[in-house]
Amino acid sequence: MTRVAVVQAGSVAFDPAATLERLEALLDEAAADDVALAVFPEAFIGGYPKGHAFGTVVGSRSEEGRDWFARYHAGAIDVPGPETDHIAGLCAERGIEAVVGAIERDGGTLYCTALLVGSDGTLRGKHRKLMPTAAERVIWGFGDGSTMPVVDTPAGRLGAAICWENYMPLYRTTLYAKGIELWAAPTVDDRERWAVSMRHIAVEGRCFVLSACQYTTRSDYPADYPVDVGDPLIAGGSCIVAPNGELLAGPLREATGILAVDIDLAEIARARFDFDATGHYARPDVFSLHVDESPHDPVVFDPQG
Repeated sequence: MTRVAVVQAGSVAFDPAATLERLEALLDEAAADDVALAVFPEAFIGGYPKGHAFGTVVGSRSEEGRDWFARYHAGAIDVPGPETDHIAGLCAERGIEAVVGAIERDGGTLYCTALLVGSDGTLRGKHRKLMPTAAERVIWGFGDGSTMPVVDTPAGRLGAAICWENYMPLYRTTLYAKGIELWAAPTVDDRERWAVSMRHIAVEGRCFVLSACQYTTRSDYPADYPVDVGDPLIAGGSCIVAPNGELLAGPLREATGILAVDIDLAEIARARFDFDATGHYARPDVFSLHVDESPHDPVVFDPQG
């Protein structure tokens, strides 16, 4: 048996140092419960700017919006960098694997990223969100196929789909083909119907699904944050689902908390006996999927000229 958990908590928005302190306390709580893997929400480090338009309308951007983006950019982290080293050290000290949502800074572009951090103190991998949703495209860049890992961990084979990536059938198929056992779904989607999608993925992929949503209140944002979208801004809904679609924990709503359960990876083989989406239940003679995992850098320098 392996003990796994989803952590429902909010960022200290625009303040990665304060959020790292919150992360440490939550890791302590999870480790005290003998958790081997803890999944944190989307955009946990850096924050999710719920309701903020950054001064954008079609054909125009405001100077105030640029100022807010500069603040958001300053509150993002480099990957790898001092913050990821710090998180890796925290995980190593507690012997815990973690998936942590972060806003990654790469030059002038930000990415919504899931960090896969090892209990051995390594950054096992990262996944950049492939398709930011709606107005998220104003502030985040697009990931490519080079950051879609499924990694071996002591808890099982682990991968991540961020928020509405969970609605992308071809991305799901890619992770299934990589043999995912532990499906991490960091999100800020707090709607009640989210749990329905998590249960579908668990049944379709015959895997354990661990969805962690933020629970954030107005006090988690700067005093001058120019948004009034109610309180809480993000209401939670974290859950853990078994490969047969059974809800093992949650959804947890309107509260900060950690949901932890014991799982048996042998349940995956039992579930795949009669359905394996990219194995015996596939029809490669009829359907095929080509996945480009190469990095797509905008500028490539050829030393050969």
